[in-house]
Amino acid sequence: MAVSLKKGGNVSLSKEAPGLNAVTVGLGWDVRRTDGAAFDLDASAFVLGANDKVLSDAHFIFYNNKVSPDGAVIYGGDNRTGEGEGDDETIIVDFGKLSADAKKVVVAVTIHDGETKGQNFGSVQNAFARVTNNADGRELARYDLSEDASMNVAMIFVELYRGNEGDIKVKAIGEGWRSGLEGLASAMGVNVG
Repeated sequence: MAVSLKKGGNVSLSKEAPGLNAVTVGLGWDVRRTDGAAFDLDASAFVLGANDKVLSDAHFIFYNNKVSPDGAVIYGGDNRTGEGEGDDETIIVDFGKLSADAKKVVVAVTIHDGETKGQNFGSVQNAFARVTNNADGRELARYDLSEDASMNVAMIFVELYRGNEGDIKVKAIGEGWRSGLEGLASAMGVNVG
């Protein structure tokens, strides 16, 4: 049974699955009925160093840069509608390949052109992040986002990191940005100029 996380909570994935090396973060959501304009939500990941900034611009993983330089973080593809059950998009993290300089991997979802279209997470429901063990597909942890992010166009769902003992952990973040992908990427140290 997967551990259910609340905002700010964390859990050792290594204790849930001893020997864990690689995980998939599955992200899902449903769009409420709106004015009819299509919503396109996109997953992304930021590989951060000790200063909480990306190791390089190439460590911003998304639909235009699908694999980190070390091959440890992989964007699983773009679902433009969010239709259907289960994961809408995925981010794979292989801790065995992750650079020693990497201190955490932040996983976010943004609404493509959300600011321009006047779209935000207030029109998104049933948003979740779930972490599964790549070795056996078992769900280890799940974070169901609350619906208190109504004005935000970008949301950090979870972050993955190594704990003091080297165990792999996940933390539920649930933090939003009104400035969308550009604002979030800039805050993570990506050169968006």
